[in-house]
Amino acid sequence: MEQKTMPHPGHEKHLCQLQYSGFMNQHFDKFKELVHNPRFICRKCGRAAKAAASLCEPGSLE
Repeated sequence: MEQKTMPHPGHEKHLCQLQYSGFMNQHFDKFKELVHNPRFICRKCGRAAKAAASLCEPGSLE
């Protein structure tokens, strides 16, 4: 089976990849912790997160 490469370093920890991989459905409480009280928004997909490291192209909401 061919393994897909990530578009950039750290992408495996970004919300878009976590949702795509099924993490959100399998670990919903952990996913909620990542998005509770968001301080950043992704300029690429529009997801909001508590930490900039959870997003591909973070921008501050503050």
